[in-house]
Formats: sequence, C-alpha cells, structure tokens
Amino acid sequence: METIIGTIAGILTSISMLPQLIKVVREKEVENLSWGMIVVLLSGVSLWVVYGVMKNELPIIVSNAFSVLVNLTLLIYYFKYKDKNA
Repeated sequence: METIIGTIAGILTSISMLPQLIKVVREKEVENLSWGMIVVLLSGVSLWVVYGVMKNELPIIVSNAFSVLVNLTLLIYYFKYKDKNA
C-alpha cells in the first residue's frame, strides 16, 4: 500500500507543472512566470532524485526525474521567451 500511495503521489506532483509548460509552449509568453520559483522547485526535485538513488526507491527516482525534465524544459522556455514581448 505504501508503494501505491507513493507512486500516485509521485505521478500527481510530477505532472503538476505540465499544464504550465503546455501553456507556455502554446502562448510563447512567460511574463507571469517566476524563474526563481522554477529554480527552487528544480533544485528540490533534483535533490529528491538523489535521495531516491540513495534509498534505492524507484518511485521517488522516476517521478522526480520526470519533474526535473518538465521544470528544466520550463526554465529553458522561460529564458527563450522572456524578452519576446518586452
């Protein structure tokens, strides 16, 4: 039961930034997005990946690695589009 709950929690937190990423990709607009928040979140989920590796917990590793990918992509798009509408 613990693994199921952990996996569901990991999936939900990992996909939480997908709607934001999709919106940024579609609208090419990041004015209301905080790059600082993305960096802090990216740092946190990266540390979760390290923790998951240290504990050998695949659900933690996979879900947070996906979150790293999403947030890193969002950060890249932030810097790509930040001056577009200035």
